[in-house]
Amino acid sequence: MEYVYGALLLHAAGQEIDEEKLKKVLTEAGGVQADEARLKALVSSLKEINIEEVLKNAAAAPVAAAPSCSSG
Repeated sequence: MEYVYGALLLHAAGQEIDEEKLKKVLTEAGGVQADEARLKALVSSLKEINIEEVLKNAAAAPVAAAPSCSSG
């Protein structure tokens, strides 16, 4: 999840999401040892995604209520 959070942070800051910037966010701000393969995979997959549109749709999606627990 930290890779996705790092990408969202870059997006929110108006920065291009590339391997170098994402690695810097993860290592310097997050204290995470970045995995090069995961960096490449995420950056590659995000090139085809409109993050702003995904965030709008996620905010508009209804959230299911948690099932109630019965003690019986």
